[in-house]
Amino acid sequence: MRVLEFKARVVPAQAAAINEAIRTAQFVRNKCLRLWMDEKGKNKYDLNKYCKVLAREFEWAKKLNSQARQASAEQAWSAISNFYATSRRWRERNCTKGIRPVGYPKFKKHARSVEYKTSGWKLLGLKRIQFTDGFQIGVVRLIGTYDLGFYQPEQIKRVRIVRRADGYYVQFVVSVDESIALDTRQPTGQAVGLDVGLEHFYTDSNGHHEPIQQFYKKSQVRRRRLQRRLSRKAKGSKNRVKARQRLARHELKVSRQRKEHAKRLA
Repeated sequence: MRVLEFKARVVPAQAAAINEAIRTAQFVRNKCLRLWMDEKGKNKYDLNKYCKVLAREFEWAKKLNSQARQASAEQAWSAISNFYATSRRWRERNCTKGIRPVGYPKFKKHARSVEYKTSGWKLLGLKRIQFTDGFQIGVVRLIGTYDLGFYQPEQIKRVRIVRRADGYYVQFVVSVDESIALDTRQPTGQAVGLDVGLEHFYTDSNGHHEPIQQFYKKSQVRRRRLQRRLSRKAKGSKNRVKARQRLARHELKVSRQRKEHAKRLA
């Protein structure tokens, strides 16, 4: 699977509709998790069938696309199945992959995404997508450099709307067949060994040292200033919301700086 991400350009009405869809997906996931807690023996298929019961019981839950409700139920079951993975084989597999032990499933309080499968959306060209469920999100413009026309529509298996501190993003999960062509030429003998350390970002076998940029450390002055401004705002006020958003955008910028630095060096 390959994930293609685009920045979404939305108007305030569309942003409000997306937030409602995200909250509804969070509600469905939490209700499925509560069903598993209250009634023992429920499996993945029982949670999927429970989505239809929720749609009949709650009118606003019916607005969310049926496959999007099932995707939320699958997320709940993923948390449950990870909790059940306590056998020796699962522990060994998770340890080799660097996965930490998973605790008891928890309810989501601040969800940030809603996921659609193969319905509930429609591509209107290379840079426009229309969401057709009951929340009436409408047509969303996409900003990015990926070429969606390179893939067939049936290759797109999932579409996610993700909310971040600087706006909304649309992710396309595409199924592709990747084949790696092996180089059959003679080795050049120019292999390089890398060692990642604390004094330097990495040191290679040729004696080159890449310095550590310290993006997080350099950002602490502004981070503390933004945190002080946030703490002064009254709880529940609009100014506190704005201060929290400024702090979140700052944290997102530092995270992207560190990730982009590592990618450029690689």
